[in-house]
Amino acid sequence: MKRILLVSFVVMSYSACHIIAQNESGQAKLVIQSDLGKYTICRHIYGHFSEHLGHCIYGGYWVGENSSIPNTRGIRNDVVAALKEIGIPNLRWPGGCFADEYHWRDGIGPRDTRPKMINTHWGGVTEDNSFGTHEFMDLCEQLGTEPYICGNVGSGSVEEMSKWVEYLTFDGVSPMADLRRENGRDKAWKVQYWAVGNENWGCGGHMTPDYYADQYRRYATFCRNYGENKLLKVAGGANSEDYNWTEVLMKRIPAWQMWGLSLHYYTTDWWNKGPATGFSEKQYFETLERCLNIPKAIDKHITIMDKYDPEKKVALVVDEWGTWFNVEPGTNPGFLFQQNTLRDAFVAGIHLNEFNKRCDRVKMANIAQTINVLQALIFTQDDKMMLTPTYHVFNLYKVHHDALLLPSDLTCGDYELDGKKLPELNASASKDKNGFIHVSVVNINPKKDASLTIDLRGIAVKEVTGKIITAPEITAMNSFDSPDAVVPADYNKAKIGKDGIKVQIPAKSIIVLELK
Repeated sequence: MKRILLVSFVVMSYSACHIIAQNESGQAKLVIQSDLGKYTICRHIYGHFSEHLGHCIYGGYWVGENSSIPNTRGIRNDVVAALKEIGIPNLRWPGGCFADEYHWRDGIGPRDTRPKMINTHWGGVTEDNSFGTHEFMDLCEQLGTEPYICGNVGSGSVEEMSKWVEYLTFDGVSPMADLRRENGRDKAWKVQYWAVGNENWGCGGHMTPDYYADQYRRYATFCRNYGENKLLKVAGGANSEDYNWTEVLMKRIPAWQMWGLSLHYYTTDWWNKGPATGFSEKQYFETLERCLNIPKAIDKHITIMDKYDPEKKVALVVDEWGTWFNVEPGTNPGFLFQQNTLRDAFVAGIHLNEFNKRCDRVKMANIAQTINVLQALIFTQDDKMMLTPTYHVFNLYKVHHDALLLPSDLTCGDYELDGKKLPELNASASKDKNGFIHVSVVNINPKKDASLTIDLRGIAVKEVTGKIITAPEITAMNSFDSPDAVVPADYNKAKIGKDGIKVQIPAKSIIVLELK
């Protein structure tokens, strides 16, 4: 990581969305073409990222078999249950920056004989390697999720990465497959998603794009497919708005050699991150302004990819995204622990809406990070577990998983502060396999409700139900003392009329509607 049918309210067409001025009547309007869907929203857009960082792995997922905290083979039962509830589709591991100093053989075999190391990136703490390959793959099996493994290019060798793939996925007789069996796993695992390095422009080696492109081609060549296991290889892509990095990699790496190209983009002001809690409305506005700039940057990367890959064979993989604020006072600065408020929920809702709309190119994304780090979905403290506002967004938005994207256009008003304006609504829409249409809407205006008309074309709606996330203040958050301060509630104020579905969107809220 960097040292950065459902309708979501965002203006949308097949390849992009556009928000135009609010109409003369003062009403916001969302036009949805229910019979013109073309692209499927891949469930892997709703993926997660968990690094050996702070208390994400240790204390988050892993407590060990001898812990008094209920666990299955050392993995917390409460965390597994919470992530299964949101249908976690994939999990990226072991980093992040940690991946390019991680040597996988240190994390196999009897735990009491595994060598220790220093986590030089995150807090300078000792990593005892008690959570390694077998533990991670067990976690993925308990979750019913796809592993997304990030290999070490920065300090590792081609041989090391090649043998890790063999250890995991080869079912025949070989030194690595036999070693896996010695360590208690007879049958090979299925591993599809494989990243060849992480942030190699930075913590992964400070490489130039040309040098990394050559290294990628070399490393990827020796990441073999064994039997029926086919690797979907992801090249380490750009940081934020480094369009040259994308240009060079798309030009120099053939499309047949990479399934995806990654992008890391955090919602943060790197020079003045600001507090995660107790922020002012000005700081709130600035965060949402940065968030709404990210889709523009993604579109520029996509434009470059389209130039070299007009058939869109290479996926854009936004495998690190989310908010990055100052750590909570009194915590280890290297553990990146920050609280999670209603503001974070809006950032999550907007990102997921925008990824949905670009599902012809964006095939995977991973929020940073799942537990106790950055924009976490879950907090743990000893035997206690708490769900954040961001978790509840993922839970409501799971209706978009593998659903058909429906093109839509949104007309809405602005949220204004100090002479600046942002579109107050953001949305996307989809149709699931049962024919139900879902609409997810974000109203970032903290002071003003929005009156929205949904013009659903191509289908007649007989029933509307919904859920809402909101709170009295934009700074509202859940804590171990008040875990239900920000939780979803039933929403029943959508009405079916002759000229569309009338929806009153409360200030500072997220609504997900189901239309039947």
